[in-house]
Amino acid sequence: MLKAYVFMNSLEANIRNNKTKGELNAIRNNDEVPAIIYGGKEQNEKISVSKKNLKSSIDKENFLSNIITLNINGKSQNVLPREVIYDILSDEPIHVDFLRIVPGVKIKIEIPVEFINHESSPGLKRGGVLNIVRRKVELNCPSEKIPEKLTIDLDGVDIGESFKISSVKLDPEVVPTIQGRDFVIATLAAPTVMKEPEKPAEAEATEGEEGAEGAEASDGEKPATEGDKKEGDDKKSDDKKPADKKPAEEKK
Repeated sequence: MLKAYVFMNSLEANIRNNKTKGELNAIRNNDEVPAIIYGGKEQNEKISVSKKNLKSSIDKENFLSNIITLNINGKSQNVLPREVIYDILSDEPIHVDFLRIVPGVKIKIEIPVEFINHESSPGLKRGGVLNIVRRKVELNCPSEKIPEKLTIDLDGVDIGESFKISSVKLDPEVVPTIQGRDFVIATLAAPTVMKEPEKPAEAEATEGEEGAEGAEASDGEKPATEGDKKEGDDKKSDDKKPADKKPAEEKK
């Protein structure tokens, strides 16, 4: 269910012998990016790579955890990108550091976790929530055995299941930096908000009938209001009306 994959990309590179800042800028103006290879017993090596090809590699996922094969003057060398420096205005890469891959030498590196087949998980279909505890796992591994990513397959996974580091199939020489406990990478939890059940068809029909009765009442006799006079009110008011008194002048 959990797997580790190792992939390699390649880049063409050239030896550079620049000694001044002007020569360095000339390399960049020629759409090349200066880089350096370090590590191991050999001396640091100055190279340059095509900016276009470098950007294409950077755009690929997890560039800093992928082993790169550099082809330098007909010779190939495996390296690991450790840092890319960008121009603060153009955001273009202007320098790269590569760590030389030396067999047997272990390095510490964070490897990203990838989740696949979401649509095949019955737990997610029922509204479950994928709770990702660790998006990256730090590993101690030989530089030539660095996995590009740890892949978790969600096919057939139901609510309540969890994914621990012990489930990941790693090379015996590749070990997590966290030791002494089987830590969790992710869990598939129950939904936090339950959906309101749908109304039965019978209940909806009843509500419809009640609404219709209300509509008929409004179309029939209009209910009396405080301001309306009932039939015969005018006659009663006339009968009860007292006779007008003669004006005071007529009493004289």
